[in-house]
Amino acid sequence: MRENFEQLVAQTSIDVSDKQTEQLIRLVELLDKWNKAYNLTSVRNPHDMLVRHILDSIILVEHLPQQANLIDVGTGPGLPGLPLAIMLPNCQFTLLDSLGKRIRFIRQVAYELGLTNVTAVQSRVEEHQPEQLYDGVLSRAFASLADMLSWCQHLVPKSGNFYAMKGLYPDTEIANMSANFKLQDAKRLNVPKLDEERHLLHVVKLV
Repeated sequence: MRENFEQLVAQTSIDVSDKQTEQLIRLVELLDKWNKAYNLTSVRNPHDMLVRHILDSIILVEHLPQQANLIDVGTGPGLPGLPLAIMLPNCQFTLLDSLGKRIRFIRQVAYELGLTNVTAVQSRVEEHQPEQLYDGVLSRAFASLADMLSWCQHLVPKSGNFYAMKGLYPDTEIANMSANFKLQDAKRLNVPKLDEERHLLHVVKLV
């Protein structure tokens, strides 16, 4: 699996250290193991997980701040939060999900991989009241852009950031975005071996 992963990474401009490679592969092994009992993801093949979960997450590394306090809402089994926490050790990540089995998995992974920059929180996003506001909100396959911004706007201050991972470019969702937010940037992401479009929208809160 390591050789396969290194071949995939070589098709990107991302630098992955030996330690990070080991941690990311271990993450896939743990996800595969837990998935058999807890059905955490519909992706069953570990090699498919490398593409659809790991590469699809770490492709964001070049587009995110290298030092920030971020929350991954609707993280599921820790995606993209866990791979990004491995890749961005100077960022703090809160991984939020409403399902206990996912949060237990995330805590176990953080423990086994020694990730001190991960906090797992079981809550609905609307009910999460952080002691300190976040620099940015991450989401992957979570909700429409309008819902994400509405449900998460209390999590960041004015000028706070939202990073929404999307498939096809969501023209309609952007057109219907509240005037309280501005689309700062939109990038098409190229994930090796993934035959689907991926986009990252960077939205800023104006008020």
